[in-house]
Amino acid sequence: MLLIDEIDRADDEFEAYLLEVLSDFQITVPELGLYRAEHPPIVILTSNRTRDVHDALKRRCLYHWVEHPGFDREVAIVRLRVPEVTETLARQVAAAVEAMRDMQLYKPPGVAETIDWATALGRLGVAQLDERSVATTLGTVLKYREDHERVEQHGIADIVKQAFDRGMFHG
Repeated sequence: MLLIDEIDRADDEFEAYLLEVLSDFQITVPELGLYRAEHPPIVILTSNRTRDVHDALKRRCLYHWVEHPGFDREVAIVRLRVPEVTETLARQVAAAVEAMRDMQLYKPPGVAETIDWATALGRLGVAQLDERSVATTLGTVLKYREDHERVEQHGIADIVKQAFDRGMFHG
């Protein structure tokens, strides 16, 4: 079994190399020669769609799209990965990220950004979200200026309100 994470970040040469593995179940190492698999390998590729992979490679793949986790699952992930953050803050951060994902952003935040944001807020001693803490740490969760501007236009106060409403009264 072979896992190749974020194939869309690999260069064309690596994709050609991988295509040989998937087509012929063999690889050629210039200094060492040809290696053939005794059994067809199971290869798992992940992609964040930062670029399109070649059609020849896509034809050899089955697809499974992974959605963002549900609210409770994301809270559990944050609590596991950032145990110093309170349950309240974890719920508010997950709720705020959930609200941002519904805003048609260029790059909606993933779970990694949720974890990064909770970590930053925790290290800053934030116990619960407020407009100031969101405004000063938004760069940890949003990576594009256009997304940052869209959230500001939407209203940081509204994001905080949604975070409180969803974070405090869910489940």
